[in-house]
Amino acid sequence: MKYGLLLVLCLPFSGFAQYASQTDSLPQKKNTFKVAPFIIPAVFLAYGAMGGGNNFVHDLDVTTRNELQEDHPFFSVHADNLMQYAPAAAVYALNLSGVKGRHNLADATGIYAISFGLMKASTLIVKSATHRLRPDGSTNNSFPSGHTATSFAAAEFLKQEYKDVSPWIGYAGYAVAGATGIFRLYNNRHWVSDVVAGAGFGILSTKISYLVYPHLKRLIIGKQAANFNVAPLYQNKAFGFSLSGQF
Repeated sequence: MKYGLLLVLCLPFSGFAQYASQTDSLPQKKNTFKVAPFIIPAVFLAYGAMGGGNNFVHDLDVTTRNELQEDHPFFSVHADNLMQYAPAAAVYALNLSGVKGRHNLADATGIYAISFGLMKASTLIVKSATHRLRPDGSTNNSFPSGHTATSFAAAEFLKQEYKDVSPWIGYAGYAVAGATGIFRLYNNRHWVSDVVAGAGFGILSTKISYLVYPHLKRLIIGKQAANFNVAPLYQNKAFGFSLSGQF
């Protein structure tokens, strides 16, 4: 019950070459609230919350962990530390290579910043409040999985930006996110319910960011949309981005 209450409080690439000739962002669609897209992450959160009780979810956590440790006691691959950011990095790589997504890079960056902020804040609050012991016994901040939340937030970001270009781009992002969660299990850093809840937090954070970003943008820069561009920049032996345009 403790987990459930806290969750309620905190809910807040060769085949793509044919698109490389595009020079403008795809037509933007008006963001309207629909319940259906939020059902799956809500189910993930509810399932994860059940891991804190004495039920079949908790039993599955324990049996899965024991089986993984019995079959792979020395597994130690930490690619998940980088994989969690890969889908978001793909958005920038595709844009800079000429494959335009739903938003320009400046707007996409704003959306991802909101998503990352919501995901990070909500997971940290729940981690510090639940004090769930990790499977390896190292710390008491197991629930939910932050790596998994980060990777699924990034995967949903990639999907939303490129679903009108090719659904396979989104599938690839979610495959990477799923692999990140699996690595957290094999590395004995999280329970299954931690990973499932992390996926819920990540997806939900990004879906919310797409709803609120247009309103925040209007509040910050006014009703007239900004017209600006982001371009890669190399200066003083360092890479970065340049921002130019009119407000």
